Amino acid sequence: MLTIRIEVEVRPTEDEGKVKKALKNIFTLSDNDIKSIDMGSNYKLLVVESKKLSILFRLYELLRQERILDTARSIMLSSRRGNMLTIKLHKQSAYAGHISFISYDEESPLGPITLTIVSDKLDEIIDWLAPKTSHGRPLWEREVPRV
Repeated sequence: MLTIRIEVEVRPTEDEGKVKKALKNIFTLSDNDIKSIDMGSNYKLLVVESKKLSILFRLYELLRQERILDTARSIMLSSRRGNMLTIKLHKQSAYAGHISFISYDEESPLGPITLTIVSDKLDEIIDWLAPKTSHGRPLWEREVPRV
């Protein structure tokens, strides 16, 4: 069982296309994967729901390019609640093609990108995305988990 949900708010001062670009910079998505929900008062919520790990391939690559595997693993492990993992990413950093984890919504003035993964194989997913490292290099590289 696997459910991946990504949510990000589009505020009245923001361009929806730019917020979609931020999502596509971090996750492997097409425009068709992103649903726009009108929240009223010129606010929208962009939502992605998937049962496929393939939408995390770009995130996997960026964690290695930016050499933040230790940080990512630490945040993932501390953000885990049973079989659910929820992490928040800085929206403006995502638009620039970088990953920046945040602890509080206020750290991203225009709101965070929230990634939630629910799986009975969450340990395998975390080990695949962000393996343990030694001197900055992964101790192992796992195959994409079969979920």
